[in-house]
Amino acid sequence: MSATLSKPPSPQTDQDSSELPTAALLENKLPVEWMLSRRTALFTLLLGLVYAFHCLKPLYHTDLWGHLSYGRWMTTGGIPSTEPLMPLAKGMPWVDTAWLSQLAGYGIWQWLGLAGLQGAYALTVTASAGLVLHMAYRHTKSMPFAILGLALFLALDWFQLSVARPQLGALALFLVLVSRTTRGRPRTADWFLLPALLAVWANVHGSFIMGLAWLGMMAVGRAIDVVRQTGTLAGLKRDRQWLSWLLIAELSAVAALLNPYGVSIYAEVFRVSANANLASLTEWMPLTLRMLPGQILIGTLVALVMLYAWTPRRVRTWEVLALIGLGLASLWSMRFVVWFAPIAAILATRNLAAIVRGRRIAWPQPSPVSGKWTVVTAGLIWIFFAYSPPGMRLLHGREPSPERALSNETPIRAVEWLRENPPKGQVFNIFEWGDYLQWAGPADMQIFVNSHAHLIPGEVWRHYLQVIERSNEWEETLERYGVNTVILDTRYRSGLIQALKDDPAWKVGFQDKVSAVFVRRKPI
Repeated sequence: MSATLSKPPSPQTDQDSSELPTAALLENKLPVEWMLSRRTALFTLLLGLVYAFHCLKPLYHTDLWGHLSYGRWMTTGGIPSTEPLMPLAKGMPWVDTAWLSQLAGYGIWQWLGLAGLQGAYALTVTASAGLVLHMAYRHTKSMPFAILGLALFLALDWFQLSVARPQLGALALFLVLVSRTTRGRPRTADWFLLPALLAVWANVHGSFIMGLAWLGMMAVGRAIDVVRQTGTLAGLKRDRQWLSWLLIAELSAVAALLNPYGVSIYAEVFRVSANANLASLTEWMPLTLRMLPGQILIGTLVALVMLYAWTPRRVRTWEVLALIGLGLASLWSMRFVVWFAPIAAILATRNLAAIVRGRRIAWPQPSPVSGKWTVVTAGLIWIFFAYSPPGMRLLHGREPSPERALSNETPIRAVEWLRENPPKGQVFNIFEWGDYLQWAGPADMQIFVNSHAHLIPGEVWRHYLQVIERSNEWEETLERYGVNTVILDTRYRSGLIQALKDDPAWKVGFQDKVSAVFVRRKPI
């Protein structure tokens, strides 16, 4: 006798299979205007990686800390008219073109500490990267070429993007300006937006003059194009586009006067660039073929010339003016590479895409929008934020350690020793560490120089170089200034360190792999 076990009846046996929920019946509840494409999600991923990388990148040991120091001073002392923090530059007139970004930076420090500084630095770089990516895609309508433009920008501007300073905020403003002006004729919003942008820029960084130069170049470039097309100057009378750019440039020049110093801000820009002290600094020196940045710049210019020779697209005069002007400026001073790099990256990809199109290669179609990609994009934004230093600070209260957040060339341990053993009298320090010593060192420590080299009297700067280079009578120079403490880096100043060790008037107060602090045995 056998028994057969039957399967229990399913509670859905009697239901019509057509009533069962299926994926095909799921409806997208998002409004159409909120739907995003796969391209947006991919670009968000790329920019998120840029943000994450720069969040984790240690903060450089120059510039940032000096600007924070001035921001801290302004919270009680107001906007300065003379140098307030370097005793040897006391009374030197100063037009602080970065006062707004300095106050903003100090506000971020008070709010989120090191995590906030890391996030703000990464966000400014990512904003510039996003604008380059946007413009490269707008001009090429191709994701691969847009990504190539982003990669070129990050590679060409690698060093300039490594230092957290107000110039990065100015770069983002510059790229907003470039984005608005390279779409064709000015739009109604540009008459208000661009002057407002220059008004903000003039209080963020002294490079606002680059924005005015760009607007002037757009007007000149359009005028040349009109004359070439019509063959006569009379054509300018009927062309509203060049006149609009000219008037917007004039309005923006007036808007830049909305700063605490008024018209003197223009003279300050040229005074700083002509300061003799800057000639000793690497980033202000001319680029040569013996330098890697110079080789990269020349290679980029040669590649651009070849692309323009082969491109089938119609070339606008502003492109030629921009590449020649910014290219020559970069050869004159490395500091201009930061403005050249994004323009070179955008124009290189634009012409390369035109060459590829001319060969009738299949072109990818834009991806359709979908609520799925909206969810993916939102998820990526949340992930990159939540795992960034600002996210960890806001969500979990975690503050990054100075050892991980700061460059390994930052004299963290030396400053700790100085705070426990406050120096007496004048301190001699290397130029690169003046900012951090000013920010984190003992209160009222009399540093010798900081990164604002243009504010240092010429004689003081020459004496600084005399000691650093161990020129004739460098020991007497230290005595003349009443220096009782010398702070040096072990990486580049080994000769001076050894000379002080051999001098019986000095003793080692502190030394590690990064820094050495010498103290005079008998203080002056």
